[in-house]
Amino acid sequence: MVMTILEAPVGAENWIALQEDYKKRTIQLPSQMTQTFLLQDVTDQTLWRIISVWKSRAALDEMRNSGETPTGVLMFRSVGSEPKLSIFNVSASAP
Repeated sequence: MVMTILEAPVGAENWIALQEDYKKRTIQLPSQMTQTFLLQDVTDQTLWRIISVWKSRAALDEMRNSGETPTGVLMFRSVGSEPKLSIFNVSASAP
């Protein structure tokens, strides 16, 4: 399992637009993805993250090699932000 984190600052005037775009675009997840979350930092409310859980590194690479701009990137760009990507291997999990 692999987790990606897209992180970007979003101005307060764009918070609702980001939330609505996220809800719209995540009705149907890509087959390679198992979960996704939209997070807002409680200390710095302008800091937002989209965390996505992927079935495997191969599944993530399949999506990344498709030539399409990832949906999460498009969501941040639609509100004028350029996200930073981090990729993590999940070494353990609990229910």
